[in-house]
Amino acid sequence: MSTSAERESMEYDVVVVGGGPAGLATTIRLKQLAAEQGQEISVCLLEKGSEVGAHILSGAVMETRALDELFPDWKDRGAPLNTAVSGDEVHLFTTERKSIKLPNFMIPPSMHNEGNYIVSLANVSRWLGEQAEALEVEIYPGFPAAEILYHEDGSIKGVVTPDMGLDEEGGKKDSYEPGMELHAKYTVFAEGCRGHLGKELLNKFKLGADADPQHYGIGIKELWEVKPENHQEGLVVHGSGWPLDDATGGSFLYHIENNQVVVGLIVDLNYSNPHLSPFHEFQRMKHHPVFADVLAGGSRVSYGARAITKGGLNALPKMSMPGGLLVGCDAGTLNFAKIKGTHTAMKSGMVAAEVLFEQIKNNGAGSVNLTQFDQAFRDSWAGQELHESRNFGPAMHKYGMLMGGAFNYLDQRLFKGKLSFTLHDTKADYAAMKPAADCPKIEYPKPDGKLSFDKLSSVFLTNTFHEENQPCHLKLTDPSIPVSKNLPLYDAPEQRYCPAGVYEIIEEAGEAMLQINSQNCIHCKTCDIKDPSQNITWVTPEGGGGPSYPNM
Repeated sequence: MSTSAERESMEYDVVVVGGGPAGLATTIRLKQLAAEQGQEISVCLLEKGSEVGAHILSGAVMETRALDELFPDWKDRGAPLNTAVSGDEVHLFTTERKSIKLPNFMIPPSMHNEGNYIVSLANVSRWLGEQAEALEVEIYPGFPAAEILYHEDGSIKGVVTPDMGLDEEGGKKDSYEPGMELHAKYTVFAEGCRGHLGKELLNKFKLGADADPQHYGIGIKELWEVKPENHQEGLVVHGSGWPLDDATGGSFLYHIENNQVVVGLIVDLNYSNPHLSPFHEFQRMKHHPVFADVLAGGSRVSYGARAITKGGLNALPKMSMPGGLLVGCDAGTLNFAKIKGTHTAMKSGMVAAEVLFEQIKNNGAGSVNLTQFDQAFRDSWAGQELHESRNFGPAMHKYGMLMGGAFNYLDQRLFKGKLSFTLHDTKADYAAMKPAADCPKIEYPKPDGKLSFDKLSSVFLTNTFHEENQPCHLKLTDPSIPVSKNLPLYDAPEQRYCPAGVYEIIEEAGEAMLQINSQNCIHCKTCDIKDPSQNITWVTPEGGGGPSYPNM
């Protein structure tokens, strides 16, 4: 440890930013390789949540292929994969009361879940964290990476944790502590969807220059305890269609253990109508009999939301840069045809570990050039899987639910993803939004407090906490734009695309202004993605702030 000016610094071989499946798989595989070959490699992982798993939210049905490789004995180790999938259903929702259950032969192979498990990805991450610590990975929860450090030649030197104890104006409170510099031979960025440092790297190194624009969805999820007679442990239900008349996406209902179910809706963020509210579409969705018949008489346990990187192979940027790598959803390795990304995210981290280990072993300090990682990932089974599903998202965006679904059925079932051409979607999600005057208004029903609820009572269930009197972590490039442009042109869509009530238009001294309730923020990053003016930048708040998801 050394001291430079006000900040202390620590040196590692590898620093990993983010304690999700991709980052943890990276650290575990590095330590495994080092142990197998008798090498010493120092590895540190920074996690912005109060604990590993606190900010992790996903559906989630998990394919175990990467986990099988990482820990063949994961069952003996007590991995929290407790609910094997026992049945699959896919529904086409035609109206608020009706749906068509698709026969098995019409379901694309990518949507079949035999051999998979319904999991709490937060709990899987907690377990992976325990495995990493047992291998002597240094894990620091509550310490986000706030800035990237660069060498004079432009290569990545490491990261800095944020200064703690700053007031709203950036002044030092009595509790002030300067951030810590973590220097590394190599830094791996595994922040999840729309990581704020990953976003910086994409721009600085022009990593997406040869790729389509990245595409995103917002996933909103609730955990319920239901009546035993309504529960079918292991049943996986997916759906498309209603209520998303003005958007594409899909719904899910997974029956886990202990008479609990998870219910959710994914809304693609390329929707055009600024009046649309993903949160209220989800609340409306639960009144359809397919969901209501299961949830009736039950109680809501938890709520959460998170953006999803879903552009697939076509939008996958270059994942290497001098001194650093992007892995998992920070790059966009999710396979949206399967609605799964844990196995591919973990595999990207494992491939990263193998590349980094060889660099460190063969080169001592190691060359900063890591370009071999990009091809190594594409050559892996995860890269091949993304190649086979490369047309799935663009088909849905270009042709809509019915025609896109038909195309994907042929592509996935008959041609097994091996068509000789590739579809592209080159319009960024934020650019798809139309003026409010050109779109029909959407009147959402009031919540009934039984199946549907309001935003504030939902946010309460996320256990979100941010230290008061700290700098706002939702930065406006131009503070005038929300009222001067977004309000008259798009009817202030930030009030609706945010699933946590962070943004409000209020009147002060007779004039409209945007109020940012940053203490409500559940770190979903939707505002950073969907703002039509690209005026909002999400950065890390003080360490440990945000949601604390139990069993999500």
